[in-house]
Amino acid sequence: MQQYEPDLPNSVQLAAMRRAFKNRRPVVGRRSLLRAGGAGALGVGGLGVLSGCGIPPAARSEGGGASEDHSDQEKRVNFSNWTEYMDVDDKDKNRRPTLEAFTRRTGIKVKYAEDVNDNNEFFGKIKPQLAAGQDTGRDLICVTDWLAARLIRFGWAQKLDPANLPNAYANLAPQFRDVEWDPGRAYTYPWAGISVVVAYNIKATGGREVTSLSQLLDDPKLKGKVGILSEMRDSMGMVMLDMGKDPSKFTTDDFDAAAARLQKAVDKRQIRRFTGNDYTADLTKGDLAACLAWAGDVVQLQADNPDVRFHIPDSGYITGTDVLLVPNKARHKENAERLIDHYYQPKVAAELAAWINYVCPVAGVKEELAKISEEAANDPLIVPDKEMAEKSNSFRALTPKEETAYEAKFAQLTGA
Repeated sequence: MQQYEPDLPNSVQLAAMRRAFKNRRPVVGRRSLLRAGGAGALGVGGLGVLSGCGIPPAARSEGGGASEDHSDQEKRVNFSNWTEYMDVDDKDKNRRPTLEAFTRRTGIKVKYAEDVNDNNEFFGKIKPQLAAGQDTGRDLICVTDWLAARLIRFGWAQKLDPANLPNAYANLAPQFRDVEWDPGRAYTYPWAGISVVVAYNIKATGGREVTSLSQLLDDPKLKGKVGILSEMRDSMGMVMLDMGKDPSKFTTDDFDAAAARLQKAVDKRQIRRFTGNDYTADLTKGDLAACLAWAGDVVQLQADNPDVRFHIPDSGYITGTDVLLVPNKARHKENAERLIDHYYQPKVAAELAAWINYVCPVAGVKEELAKISEEAANDPLIVPDKEMAEKSNSFRALTPKEETAYEAKFAQLTGA
């Protein structure tokens, strides 16, 4: 068994975490904290837990830490998810229709917890058990792709059994099939896509459309009214795309060139500020004329303010994902796999997508979604059309060394 050295956060990574915690506050009615910055292997709270308990480095097992599966004897599954990230009944907020449908169909009861409020914080909760080779008490977790990649790298995720995932295998949208950090989707399936778009307030721009990063960074008419996301992967990925670079294959020179371009916009005060999802209030009021934004926010904002618009740059856009993963030593692996598969039925996926408003990773969902909401079914921010799907790009996985270096450079230009 190979031993690994834990990725303890250095001062730069801790600054990035603090930036994420400070900037991200609840938005209108869906997932409260979107994506905590992927700076360190564990959050501030997690570091205290580990240092206080003296958890030793864990053994890394290449195939994932399988344990005896009690699914046949224990008809239940423990599922940890983000807040406001599951459909609820309009009349009874304690009821979750798609989870209840799963229980009726399979007889498997779901203990559902909304205890993922931040990737780093959640990692701090589960790392002591994972490091000690113990059950976390969770059979299925939903975390952002960069954290899932780390769990896989540490050997702390279980390989999924394709025999229990016929719908997921057949219905995963092509846009989400090929990821560098989990080839063949051996360990994860997407829960939702989180796309970065250019958003603007048409009233604040004086009726002018904003269609590119070049406008955000260079248009003098937008000076001092531009917001850029404080999530390094999203903003740097979008800048690299605008410069003709591939964020899934970039070099350090490419990153440095993109950082220099952002720095130039900072120096000439084109950028008002770097934001978490608190840009939503400023964009609605017009204090920000244009910004980088997460698509799920834009869908929600447009429902209340028709002045909020968006554009997919011709150069493309960055899509991250929140994914479902079975952690090591989970007692009910097969039950968890059956729950994953449940959400890859187009009818079930449509019910979820109509509520959470993020990109649905299930092919064939549009027809079912149209039965619920024609508007949602025709919204490319929820169901990407062919043109939008072809413009989707991912930010490549980083080594711990790269992560430290790139976060330091990004922190310097954002003033974090």
